[in-house]
Amino acid sequence: MPIHDWTRASDAAFHHFQLGWAVELSRALNGGVLPSSHYAITETVDLRPAAGFLDLPEPDGPVSHRNRTDDLPDADEHPPRARFRATDDRRQYACRAVTVRDDLHQAVAAVLFVTRQDQETPYRRDALVGHAVGALSRGTHLLAVDLFPPPRRDPRGFHQLVWGRIRDEPFELPPDKPLTLAAYSAGTTITGYIEPVGVGDAMPDMPIFLTPDRYVPCPLEATYQASWDVFPKPLRGPLEAPPE
Repeated sequence: MPIHDWTRASDAAFHHFQLGWAVELSRALNGGVLPSSHYAITETVDLRPAAGFLDLPEPDGPVSHRNRTDDLPDADEHPPRARFRATDDRRQYACRAVTVRDDLHQAVAAVLFVTRQDQETPYRRDALVGHAVGALSRGTHLLAVDLFPPPRRDPRGFHQLVWGRIRDEPFELPPDKPLTLAAYSAGTTITGYIEPVGVGDAMPDMPIFLTPDRYVPCPLEATYQASWDVFPKPLRGPLEAPPE
């Protein structure tokens, strides 16, 4: 199944597809790809920064007038006086990952799916990159799947954002292959295996490393197809339209 142009779909549509793809990938890995000593599960990665406020214990006695706001000004009827107003009405969807764990339940590898929201929301981008670098620096192998072209702010893509924090080494995506599949082997030496792809391409089976020098092939193409087969037909229209 060729890669679709997901820039045509809504964030909600890709979020739904991503959830299904993560489940299909976990099933495939657990269905014979991984050795019996390892297993895969889907997880949510919280990209929100910590609020940092002091946590106080709840009161022992009854609470009166809790959250009483009826007498306060309504922002629509009485807008606060300010020279400028900024809004962000985008709904933020959770970031999903597939982790591969050993028989001690320790995460040895992870598959991260980069979304358009991760690219366009600075705190999400920085948190996801930090999450990836943190995993690699602690010996957790990674496979990053980014099916969105890089934004103007980061034209060299997700791999360069990650690699640029590990080593000051330039990387350029081919103009006709702006999407990125990047597998990383973590250990004393961190090694990246980068495969640029484009809309309409079939995805190769990228490696998921279980040790610094041993890996299993990740069935990206087959699981992408399985997720697409059950993707709601009413959401397929923009993705199946002929290229402009």
